[in-house]
Amino acid sequence: MTTPQQVVLRDAMRRLDMTRDAFADRIGCRRRTLDTWLLPDESSEFRAMPEIARRFVQEILERAAPRSPDSTQSVYNDGLTADAGGAMRHLLSVEQFDREGVEALFRLADVMQPIARRRKVTRVLEGAVLANLFFEASTRTRVSFGAAFCRLGGSVCDTTGFTFSSMAKGESIHDTSRVISGYADAIVVRHPEQGAVTQFARATYVPVVNGGDGPGEHPTQALLDLYTLQREFSRVGKQLDGAHIALMGDLKYGRTVHSLMKLLGLYKGVRFTLIAPPGLDMPSAIVEQAARNGNAVEVRSVPGPGLANVDMLYATRIQKERFTGESIESLDNRFRIDRSFVEANCAPDVVLMHPLPRDSTPGAIDLSTDLDRDPRLAIFRQTDNGIPVRMAIFAQLLKVDQLVQKSMRDATWTAPSQVGPEDTLE
Repeated sequence: MTTPQQVVLRDAMRRLDMTRDAFADRIGCRRRTLDTWLLPDESSEFRAMPEIARRFVQEILERAAPRSPDSTQSVYNDGLTADAGGAMRHLLSVEQFDREGVEALFRLADVMQPIARRRKVTRVLEGAVLANLFFEASTRTRVSFGAAFCRLGGSVCDTTGFTFSSMAKGESIHDTSRVISGYADAIVVRHPEQGAVTQFARATYVPVVNGGDGPGEHPTQALLDLYTLQREFSRVGKQLDGAHIALMGDLKYGRTVHSLMKLLGLYKGVRFTLIAPPGLDMPSAIVEQAARNGNAVEVRSVPGPGLANVDMLYATRIQKERFTGESIESLDNRFRIDRSFVEANCAPDVVLMHPLPRDSTPGAIDLSTDLDRDPRLAIFRQTDNGIPVRMAIFAQLLKVDQLVQKSMRDATWTAPSQVGPEDTLE
């Protein structure tokens, strides 16, 4: 089966490190023409890319110089996360990835988009079972993992909380992991203790995915955030290299920003502005790692002026449930990101992101709902992108990534033209 033109074009832009405007100029077409080639096939404005254009893109890629070795970081591999051949065994940390590995995963996520949009179906994981072991409450992440596995043709068994698990009876992580491995072909674990998911992985050869380990990491959230950010930047003519990223809110317990900051360190010249109330600062080890990577890092305790040249503002919820004596007396309305804050402090093309859930009660110190219709708000595009990214992760772990494209067929039901009032499926 021929690779979809959208996948070919997005892959080329990533490998050449070009924005849409620059890429359109490089292949000699108008930006508007390129946009129509990138639309989903079912869009009324979609246009097929001429074969001569496809061949020209391939020729450009063949002539392109290989990526410089110093543009990537070494892969984290202690024998647990990858097998002898380098294939991914478990997904425990973003430190497993180098830049090439991230881009390969994103190419696969592009292939998954028609399935995630409910236009195509595949059964490459038919008969496979996923165990979703969530020892912390979760709605969005748990359902997202389950939906991704089901979209590949597999089935899902869920459990939530300690109360109804054998661990409440004193069973060890090792025993739980070993037992569940006899039932399931892949395991997603969310656990309140940092490092617990790695213990699950050490007890089994069945692929284990970290769905969040206490204040540690949330690698799949960071991957879908980066995938979303790359797509958002592409629309406005920006690149990840040289981007200015602001992370704001609870940076101490916000495991999503821990993983995201590490991933963004794979790109050249990324600058960080870290804004957190006193006591909720980004862990020093992560800040020091960014500095070693050559990233410029500014640490602030007060939001407001100075965000005018920020390309992406990423807000995080204050995670009071993880507090161990911290005081948030300094948390006030200055940390509330609403329309007036954005208009006063941010650029017209800033990308606004949040890992969700957010506190949507009136006056909450979080990302305000009065931004929901603002096109700069990408939070629902983030959640939508969780499906193709997690599908790509499962496909790599279970080694069916080469089978997906040729196994696709048209969906037999009527899919929604858009998911909600804020966003479309494009």
